[in-house]
Amino acid sequence: MGVWNQIAQYLFLKKKDPDTPKSKWVGYMHGINRLSILLFLLAMIILAIKLLKR
Repeated sequence: MGVWNQIAQYLFLKKKDPDTPKSKWVGYMHGINRLSILLFLLAMIILAIKLLKR
């Protein structure tokens, strides 16, 4: 599975693979990864806005 497919699954842009094993710990990991991706994108947007205002 490629990186872009995984990011699309984290952000609910792509349907999850039904053959993947289901575990609450994997679910927690995906939740933390989703949160970190969203915070990173938010930080990049804020940084871009600050740099463009100069």
